[in-house]
Amino acid sequence: MQPCRLAVDDLAVRRGDRVLVRGVGFALGPGAALHLAGPNGIGKSSLLRIVAGLSRAFAGRVEVEGALALCDERLPLDAHRPLDAAMRFWRRIDGAQAADARFGLAALGDVPVRYLSTGQRKRAALACVVASGAPIWLLDEPLNGLDAQWVGVAQSAIEAHRAQGGIAVIASHQPLGLADLAVLSLGDFAP
Repeated sequence: MQPCRLAVDDLAVRRGDRVLVRGVGFALGPGAALHLAGPNGIGKSSLLRIVAGLSRAFAGRVEVEGALALCDERLPLDAHRPLDAAMRFWRRIDGAQAADARFGLAALGDVPVRYLSTGQRKRAALACVVASGAPIWLLDEPLNGLDAQWVGVAQSAIEAHRAQGGIAVIASHQPLGLADLAVLSLGDFAP
């Protein structure tokens, strides 16, 4: 895995005219995992989008070494294509190998993405993150919609990624069964 590092310094997140959090900071190296916690609307998803480079911070700085992969509520697959074709598209772009089997997607290959259940969509999104080969994973509510079996598979995938030197930043309201998981409560940074 390529070297990776992620640092956030004195970050402020604003939505519209409202500053949600300010002064957020953390630094993560290979094998680290951070759980972003806090109530709905505090800015967990917005912070992940800022780290991913999809939104601008109101203040502060983000330093990234290594490629990023984001899994959020926006499924990165064409809703009108069968799942297999939609996944193949991303594998060609990322030059990655399939992770479909790990997430039990093989039997759903001919199903148009728009007909997948919430849990099946989440598993497909996680498979895209795994297949990306990115050393830094940004996971927004990665366990939503998953039953107990698939929660275990998702957590195992995160732990395997970390064991290979990857970083995981996870925004979640659900408890995470991960070893050595640092927790950052964004409520502590509310103005």
